[in-house]
This record gives sequence, C-alpha cells and structure tokens, in this order.
Amino acid sequence: MTTATLSAPSIQQPRRVERLIAGQPTSDGAGVKLTRVLTQDLQRRLDPFLMLDAFGSDNPDDYIAGFPDHPHRGFETITYMIAGRMLHRDSAGNEGLLENGGVQWMTAGKGVIHSEIPQQEAGVMEGFQLWLNLPGRDKMNAPWYRDFKNVELPQFTTPEGVAVTVIAGESHGVQGAVTRDATAPVYLDVHFQAAAALSQALPATHNAFVYVYRGAVTIGGQRVPAGRMALLANTAGSDGVVVEATAGAKTLLIAGRPLNEPIAQYGPFVMNTKEEIYQALNDFRDGRLGEEAQT
Repeated sequence: MTTATLSAPSIQQPRRVERLIAGQPTSDGAGVKLTRVLTQDLQRRLDPFLMLDAFGSDNPDDYIAGFPDHPHRGFETITYMIAGRMLHRDSAGNEGLLENGGVQWMTAGKGVIHSEIPQQEAGVMEGFQLWLNLPGRDKMNAPWYRDFKNVELPQFTTPEGVAVTVIAGESHGVQGAVTRDATAPVYLDVHFQAAAALSQALPATHNAFVYVYRGAVTIGGQRVPAGRMALLANTAGSDGVVVEATAGAKTLLIAGRPLNEPIAQYGPFVMNTKEEIYQALNDFRDGRLGEEAQT
C-alpha cells in the first residue's frame, strides 16, 4: 500500500455520463452464470475493449464447472478475482492459481488454448474478465502470461479515504502493474471507505467507462447504481473524470486509447479481417493453434 505523498490531479473539465448500460445475463464455459457488461455491439464505441464479464455467486452450481480448454487468438484477457480461487493452465505451459484480489493478465497473441477451473466446492466465486484488443501488428505475437497476487498490485489510499488498486495505467502518480504502448489502458479498482470523491486524469482521446459493483456513485450529477456501466462521454477538451460516492461503494474505472482498426470476431478469435478469422479456425481445427503457442 502506497503511503508516500500522492499527486492528485486537478480536473478542469470532467467527463459526463453519456448513457447507462445494464449488462446481459448469460452463461459461458461449461455453464458458468455471468453478466456480460460490455457486449459486442459496444466494441466500436469502447475500442480497444472488446468485452467485460462480471461473475459472482455463492451457489456452486453457477460456477463449479468453470471454463474447460478453449482457444484464444488476437487479444488479451485480464481476469480480476474478487473472491474465490481459479486455476489456470494453458498450452504454452503456464499454470497459476488466481486468488482473492489477484489478477491474471494473458496475451493470447497468435494462439493459446487454456482452461480456468474453480478450486473450491463451496463459497463465493466473484470477479471480472476484461478483453483488451491487440493492434493488428501484434495479433500474431507469441503468447504472454503473468499472475499478480494482490500484494503485488500497486495500491494507495487518498487522504479522503478512497482506496485504489492500480492494475494498469497510472493514478495519482502511482504506476500500475501493467502498461501497454498501443492501447495505454487504465484499469482501477476503486473502493470508497468514506464519503468522498476521486479525481482521475484521462486523455480526451481515450474511451472510458465506470462499472459499479457495490453501492452507487455519482458522476457529473448522474447517479450510477450497482450493476450498471456508465459510458463516459468523449467530450473535446476533457481532462478526466470525478467519481463521488458514499462509504461502501466499489467500482471499476477503465479507459484506453482506441486502435481505430477493423474488428473481425468469431467467438474466441478477434482479428482484423474475415480471412484472418478463417485462418484461426483452420489452425484450431487442424491442431496448430496450441502447438504454435509452445514454439
């Protein structure tokens, strides 16, 4: 936990809420129940982000089967575990146990086959998975993987009582665990321990959203309740966002530089053209996708 003097930004032109979005209940993997917060129809508007899933249940039937072996190509997955334990294994030989407050950052690149299986038979399983697109020049790079335990993630608390975990990007002068040149993502988990406001600097060109998962927050006079995503307006000249809340509110604040490239998606493959999707399907069918990850 950072205790040094923080560099709090002074936001002169904060962003407002463009609209509120309710996630869609669905299931994925072997029947894991979840809420798809960022759906495919928002991919262009929230470029470079492709998907955000929120999962949370204390009923093992909702999550116990997990996500058996499945492929990915062309993007990155960021899994943030709030509660529970999930074991990751992949075709590149990586294995890691994701636990409370931990993050798994995986670059699928040219292809990886992996599984995510709960390591508990009872209790709460809760977390988020975010899909971050790769630029076309990087989509066929070698896969990469990193597990971060909660204590390895940069964290700070403002004098007003707002606790922030900086998964990616920068906040109040604190650098996050991961940086990416092409998309420059900002990924914060913000906990309001008291009634307070958090100011976060954001480039005007970044697409950004806030997802509230406990309590409620207010952005530019707009109340955002739990279970809603506030899509932030791309106002010319804006320099950040101010999030206000009472004690107990918890929210994700996510932003990134758009790639402005074509998006071609078929399930777990995200490329720039249909031809590249056909190649991914052929490679997976012929057993080449996972083998490539090992080379």
